[in-house]
Amino acid sequence: MRTEETSGLVPRLAIFYAALFALPGIQMPFFPVWLEAKGVDVGMIGIVLAAPIVARLLAVPVIMRDADRRDAVRAALIVCGFAAAAGYILVGLSASAVLILVAYALTSLATTPQMPLAETYALKELSARKRAYGPVRLWGSFAFIAGNFVAGFAADVIAAHDLIWLIVAASVLIALAALGLPAMTPRAVAPSAPAAARQTLSRDRLFIAVVAAASLIQASHALYYGFSAVQWTAAGFDGTVIAALWALGVAAEIVLFAAQSRLPPFFEPTVLLLTGACGGVLRWIGMAFDPPAFMLAALQLLHALSFGATHLGALMFLARQAPPAEAATAQGHLAIASGVAMAGAMALSGALYRDFGSVAYAAMALTAIAGGACGLVAHRLRRQAAR
Repeated sequence: MRTEETSGLVPRLAIFYAALFALPGIQMPFFPVWLEAKGVDVGMIGIVLAAPIVARLLAVPVIMRDADRRDAVRAALIVCGFAAAAGYILVGLSASAVLILVAYALTSLATTPQMPLAETYALKELSARKRAYGPVRLWGSFAFIAGNFVAGFAADVIAAHDLIWLIVAASVLIALAALGLPAMTPRAVAPSAPAAARQTLSRDRLFIAVVAAASLIQASHALYYGFSAVQWTAAGFDGTVIAALWALGVAAEIVLFAAQSRLPPFFEPTVLLLTGACGGVLRWIGMAFDPPAFMLAALQLLHALSFGATHLGALMFLARQAPPAEAATAQGHLAIASGVAMAGAMALSGALYRDFGSVAYAAMALTAIAGGACGLVAHRLRRQAAR
């Protein structure tokens, strides 16, 4: 029975992650194109795109805490999935900029908790079956690339004002994939949980240090996410080269996720965070020199460290340290902290890129260094707790 449960969980969870990441693969490049086609001006587009940041602060703590209290992470995933699909339909049917903003803000209340809920579900169920997270999560990275290319092809053959229906279709797939996930293992609180795990999360110095490290290292990607395509276009690269560079970074991340179960024991969560910080520092210093294409390709491989190792380190820490009754809440704290850090870094990166161009990546390197310092604090606290 355990073998049947494992064989059923892994493919269904892989399908769910694929659906979950296909959506941003479509939405990130093409939702603004749809907004423009609907006549939304540039200033309002910025306001609309900021809606998920506000929604994250409002919805994530409430939904994650309630999912913990009710031990209902899967149920919350299903509800959020169908609510998000209905919300995107409402966005597509909205006629004016104000109505689009209202509909998208409401939709974001359902979409922003999906990722921390998914990570909570995956970590708990895979851990219960002694399966590694990375080889399952990598299907999300594959789907992000596929969604990006499929949407790019579709954008060439359908009208821009119809692109929203690709997003609607992807959101429906997420809801159906969530519905197909197996029921969760009943929660059992281990009486011998580590002392750090029994503390309230907000008072756990180790937890705070890990969340700060992960949030800062991930926020150091803000300039890359927001302006790398702009920089590379100005350097004369065509769209195919730019897409290939982005895909190369995600491919490197996939390799790390696939190899997670084979990593030496030395790569404990805090070491992964420190590895991610070092990768970020090297990557952003290299980007600051506006390198040629062949060096950009090498720098993109560092995405496996700056993003991938940081992501794995944070999630593996939560899987081991967060009390079972606070697993979803812990993911919510990480999601909120990461969102706030990314929003601040994104706002700052716009002004820095305007004034300094590629040299602004030096600020991203400093952000990664700050994250590494927090990671070093976390590593020392973890060593102290282990003595």
